[in-house]
Amino acid sequence: MTEESTAVTHPLLDLAPLSAAHFASVEDRVARLLDTRQDVVIMQGEALLPLEGAIRAAAGPGTVALNVITGPYGRTFGDWLRDCGATVRDLAVPFHTAVTAERIREAFAEHPEIDFVSLVHAEAATGNTNPVAEIGAVVREQGALFYLDAVASVGAEPVLPDAWGVDLCVIGAQKAMGGPAGVSAVSVSERAWARMAANPRAPRRSYLSLLDWKERWVDAGREALPHAPAQLEMLALEACLERIETEGLETVMARHGCAAAATRAGASALGGGLEPYVHKASEAAPVATTLRTPPGVVASELVARALASDPALPLAAGGGALAQEMIRVNHYGPDATLHTVQATLAALGAALAAQGHPTNPEACRRSAEEAWR
Repeated sequence: MTEESTAVTHPLLDLAPLSAAHFASVEDRVARLLDTRQDVVIMQGEALLPLEGAIRAAAGPGTVALNVITGPYGRTFGDWLRDCGATVRDLAVPFHTAVTAERIREAFAEHPEIDFVSLVHAEAATGNTNPVAEIGAVVREQGALFYLDAVASVGAEPVLPDAWGVDLCVIGAQKAMGGPAGVSAVSVSERAWARMAANPRAPRRSYLSLLDWKERWVDAGREALPHAPAQLEMLALEACLERIETEGLETVMARHGCAAAATRAGASALGGGLEPYVHKASEAAPVATTLRTPPGVVASELVARALASDPALPLAAGGGALAQEMIRVNHYGPDATLHTVQATLAALGAALAAQGHPTNPEACRRSAEEAWR
């Protein structure tokens, strides 16, 4: 038997190397998705990599940061900022609501020395979304650097770094974009690059280092990759971007909006004490809908019962203490469909009924269908 005849091939293995030009072309597609002229760097890891890297590059002992907390990631950003030596002014709002531009303006009035603002656009964990365009206008007036986590929102609602004055905008593909989790991207303004260059504590010669990417990749004309790319994830990201381009970004976002509206309407009509966790529909994220369980019903137990009927349903209980009262319906990416929404609500209704809570599955189905239109 010859060596050639014993070779085993697989479509995911033995691929031709990903060239620098190919890598750069995927970055260009991300830039078009965000409608930005800023530098876009695709980083070779899950979105926590650029989220942490951007903060550690731009913040230091002289930074005074306004850290907006509308969910668990806001808390994490505050921890990173303090680790960097920044002075942090936390602005926390209840997780069932959103922050307002007026609250941001008030924070600047109280602390005019603020020069860095960190914000999560949509908190998939709590189901709220923040008015970034209005907040960005306030931040721009004050001249502060604006850092935005748009990992959950991109693909589900507009994300426009240039129009909104965002200096560091981090995205990931694994939610509304329906893509891979192993790569992520950040758009970086000239102001942000300058802030990093002036920060002696910015990571260098490190996997976290954005400045290394700038010097070895962006400034070098994107002709030689700094290290071997995550080839499969890059190809998956490219396919994801192509699918969005083919369907149309506006259509993809509309589908997520319909999924959110249908979930809220169906849950409200279902009965059994289930209700939207985020009070106002205008403050609810289109990427995922959170629901509050009735008194005496533990959310994590209800989710487990619902998933027993179909483990593939996009259901999860809230994290930490929220596991007692919050359910999250992750209707994003390929799950942003009416069928998925109705199947998920039907499973929750059956689980509630099994615990003695009367529900109306038909009213739920009709309400979800009407809200989708």
